[in-house]
Amino acid sequence: MKFAPFVGLLVGSLAGLGTSSLHSRDHDSNDYYVLHLDRSTNPDHVASRLRLRNEGQLGELADHFIFRAPKADHDVVRREVMERRKRSLGGTDILDAVKSSHKQKLRAPMQKRVIPPPPRGFFPRQRPADKAAEDKALKEQMLVMETLGIKDPIFKEQWHLFNPVQLGQDVNVTGVWLAGVTGKNATVAMVDDGLDMNSRDLKPNYYAFGSWDFNDNRAEPRPTLDDDKHGTRCAGEVSAAKNDVCGVGVAYDSKIAGIRILSKQITDADEAAAMNYDYQHNQIYSCSWGPPDDGKSMDAPSLLIRKAMLNGVQKGRNGLGSIYVFATGNGAPSDDNCNFDGYTNSIYSISVGAIDREGLHPYYSEKCSAQLVVTYSSGSGDAIHTTDVGENQCYNGHGGTSAAAPLAAGVFALALEVRPDLSWRDMQYITLASAVPVDLEDGEYQPTTMGKQYSHTFGYGKVDAYALVETAKTWKNVKPQAWFFSPWLHVKKEIPQGDQGLSVNFKVTKKMLEEANLERLEHVTVTMNVEHTQRGDLSVDLISPDNVISHISAVRKLDKSDQGYNDWTFMSVAHWGESGVGTWTIIIRDTQVNDQKGTFIDWHLKLWGESIDASKAKPLPMPTDEDDADHDATTTATPTVVTTSP
Repeated sequence: MKFAPFVGLLVGSLAGLGTSSLHSRDHDSNDYYVLHLDRSTNPDHVASRLRLRNEGQLGELADHFIFRAPKADHDVVRREVMERRKRSLGGTDILDAVKSSHKQKLRAPMQKRVIPPPPRGFFPRQRPADKAAEDKALKEQMLVMETLGIKDPIFKEQWHLFNPVQLGQDVNVTGVWLAGVTGKNATVAMVDDGLDMNSRDLKPNYYAFGSWDFNDNRAEPRPTLDDDKHGTRCAGEVSAAKNDVCGVGVAYDSKIAGIRILSKQITDADEAAAMNYDYQHNQIYSCSWGPPDDGKSMDAPSLLIRKAMLNGVQKGRNGLGSIYVFATGNGAPSDDNCNFDGYTNSIYSISVGAIDREGLHPYYSEKCSAQLVVTYSSGSGDAIHTTDVGENQCYNGHGGTSAAAPLAAGVFALALEVRPDLSWRDMQYITLASAVPVDLEDGEYQPTTMGKQYSHTFGYGKVDAYALVETAKTWKNVKPQAWFFSPWLHVKKEIPQGDQGLSVNFKVTKKMLEEANLERLEHVTVTMNVEHTQRGDLSVDLISPDNVISHISAVRKLDKSDQGYNDWTFMSVAHWGESGVGTWTIIIRDTQVNDQKGTFIDWHLKLWGESIDASKAKPLPMPTDEDDADHDATTTATPTVVTTSP
């Protein structure tokens, strides 16, 4: 066979709401500003000086406050601050305490990662059935149901939990349940389009104090629009209760919160607050959304949202860090790649792609070097069976990478039940350490330094709940994070077209990493500037000193943008466990021979990982708009042209 009462709810309600969340927003009549102030400054004094109204701190972001002003065509705060700095002749002014200012604008919400239509002529592969093995598995399924008292009417259809047809193609969770691990005392927040707390399948596990509707500014994130079903379906995968309604969640005794942000226009300030909402009790944030998966978009979280995510991993869960789970995206039919999405390629995210019930790569799931693992979703003639909006409603068509991310989040909740002391980085470690490679013949895996196999299609493999929980039980927590940043490296050379590539490198010495207190690698990021008149023609490889190759950028035939890469950061998890010492090489290719040309301007390398000496570790400073701006402090790289296959 495969193998508490919730504390502090009142405190959680007060912590979760923050102060600014309680104010309704009237964007037709008012402008809203987020100001980062010096810690010793009274925000009311700043409000008085600028003739604004202080609406309180922005969520959990310390020293960041929201201010309201009557509608104006210009940025009244920036004008006043710039005037102060222009005419300053000494003396003090309270405006000197304004570190940054961001006028808020309503924008479209991020897009849900639902199932896209299959490409024309697509036929899924299918593996032959084994009738004898299937009969045996069905008996095993019945035994599990009897032992655990599962009477949920669609449990037998929830193949992602127990698959009696394609044997072994499920998350291998029943052995975890039989050992008594069901998600108790773990909480997952669905950052989505709402959650039906009145569903009989979700009501027993609904965590009201960790929930908030940022679209309609109310405590209950209940679905309101006709298509507000996505979040409820995702929530059912995680925390659907063991009862007589629909099926069960993979962590059916976990708590589930709803944070609604996808149903209306939203500001960056609201999204930032959402990503930290009640972050002492909401442990895992499941995010099945992102920029358009259209093969031409290139979008990243704003500065405020990046601050919130760093704030979450540094201060959430009493310093252990919020766990952010993101769906990699469904843009594979459009040649999209999840490294063009700044949410999925954040080092703070666990990015999860999809496989189908045959264990195969579905047509929609994007590839990229930032993808850590995959898990089950739609494809090969079936989808995920879960809860739907309504008191007793079920749904049999949930899918896309939207369904993969919450399934992984639920498995992480199981791990937190047995090891609530896991940090956000520990969770990444145990996820890749316990992952099981799938489709070894066609997955294009390559061996890595740590002895694992890595694939840009499947990451380190599929999530195995039993293996992950067992790994968590004996896991030794890693030391704090450390990092090394190279200088900016000037290139300024035209990129050859066709079968040639432009190669540049940077040598990292042992002394450099010792001075940076960096012992072994986890994430690697590369920030680049490239001018090109048709961005989609480009591809970029990063080759480590251990000769592990990350395809950090890929050709996208629909991307006709002439904007190139402008301080864009790519990320890879393929180099996990390497020392980082030696020569790192970038090869950039202009793959099409045409009139569209480009120039590689500059780049710099960032190595992230575990510290050598925990006592010397320090928290990463909050990001600013100036982090990648010092291009003058550069070293000139020596580029060479290499002949290589694109």
